[in-house]
Amino acid sequence: MKNSHSSPWLRLTTLLVCLFMIGPLFLSLYAGLVNNYGAGFKSGFTTRWLQEVWSIYGGTVGWSILIALACVLGTLLIGVPCAYALARHPSKWARAFEELLTLPVAVPGLASALALILAYGQISAFRQSFLFILVGHIIFTLPFMVRVVASALQKDELYAIEEAARTLGASFLRRFIGVIIPAVFPAIVAGAMMVFTLSIGEFNLTWMLHTPLTRTLPVGLADSYASMRVEVGSAYTLLFFMVILPVLWIMQALATFAQKKYGN
Repeated sequence: MKNSHSSPWLRLTTLLVCLFMIGPLFLSLYAGLVNNYGAGFKSGFTTRWLQEVWSIYGGTVGWSILIALACVLGTLLIGVPCAYALARHPSKWARAFEELLTLPVAVPGLASALALILAYGQISAFRQSFLFILVGHIIFTLPFMVRVVASALQKDELYAIEEAARTLGASFLRRFIGVIIPAVFPAIVAGAMMVFTLSIGEFNLTWMLHTPLTRTLPVGLADSYASMRVEVGSAYTLLFFMVILPVLWIMQALATFAQKKYGN
């Protein structure tokens, strides 16, 4: 009985918190669809701010998505084998390496970006390309992929399945691709979703690494808010959501499918 009486209060609290968090976002989106934010609804609705944003910053959309997808691929190729090694060979050196791996998360993005510039900034072709930003994003997001996959690899039943495959004569590569990857596929998809969202929304590190010719969505968003009227910045926010939400929905559907197919 006590739980049934408290349930409406919990739902009300949840609703109020959601409104408090989402309300400013909707207000910002609304500002990008009116002729004059100061006049409000009276000024009428328009899409001209969206068109202006697309004409100025449209190039940042494709590059941001490509960098985020390349970041996912890079963290998969590096992070999954790394997670396997850490899970299967626990030692003080493995723990020390894992702590070192998480440093880019603990250190401010500006500091990590400065370190990259000092180390590789003299290579002008590299410094002035989107590849430079991609390297920074991989360094920043790799710990998330490794931690998620390593946790899934530490299940006792997975040890038993892998050992059974080994005793039956399966090579390491066959065990890794045919047994390990399918068993932890839901965790891999979850890590990929996390990496994608972190990469496409990363600002601090990207702001330090970008050049006028290598802007991404968050950098363009900050530039639009700083140098143009509020309607343009708000329209950019709307464009950001129009780009990111469909991709996230697709990845969420993939995660749900993987959970149903491979999950226990």
